[in-house]
Amino acid sequence: MKKTARNAWLSLFVTAMFTAIGATNALGDNAGRYRVTVTNLTQAQTFTPILLATHQQGMRLFMAGDAADEALAQLAEGGDTGPLSDLLRNSPRVGQVLNSGDLLPPGETVSIIVEGRKRFRNLSLAAMLIPTNDAFVALNGVALPRGHRSHTFTAVAYDAGSEINDEFCSSIPGGADCAGEGYDPTGGEGFIHVHAGIHGIGDLEASIYDWRNPVARIVIEKVHSFD
Repeated sequence: MKKTARNAWLSLFVTAMFTAIGATNALGDNAGRYRVTVTNLTQAQTFTPILLATHQQGMRLFMAGDAADEALAQLAEGGDTGPLSDLLRNSPRVGQVLNSGDLLPPGETVSIIVEGRKRFRNLSLAAMLIPTNDAFVALNGVALPRGHRSHTFTAVAYDAGSEINDEFCSSIPGGADCAGEGYDPTGGEGFIHVHAGIHGIGDLEASIYDWRNPVARIVIEKVHSFD
């Protein structure tokens, strides 16, 4: 083999090797632990315990414009994360499923540690807003930050479209504000959409409970890398 040809071949080999190493690092550099910090930006809406899941790219908790499945409707209408958690845990496309554990009052912040792996490099979360009929805040399939960068998101409130927004406490759970029923699989607009807020047509005063989007600030930062 001529020297020039051999040098060209070696150059191509080295370039390919470093390209492969770079690709491997790109896949692995967001494997680690992440702190997910959620701040409730509303005046008088409380978030129910927040469901979080790490999962594969391309997966979503829901698709706006489609009908909500039963598990999501149960979260949006009653704050029950159990059915959706079970659904996610049984999926091979999901890595970790967590719950923040407590209510998040207006103006308050909670942090949860999640693990991102090579196959599960995206994050979704959801929680009900109370008192509402079927409003929920969500982050839907965002990529975990690479390296040690952090990402900040603002999240809107969605209407699950699975319950009529009558704003009567008899059909709204929520403890001190309302103590009505949770999930009721009837009525609603029939599709997920950005929530229009509280209008004061029932028991809820719009001057107190209404909001303007966004309803949450979410910061995701890497706190530990896996070897």
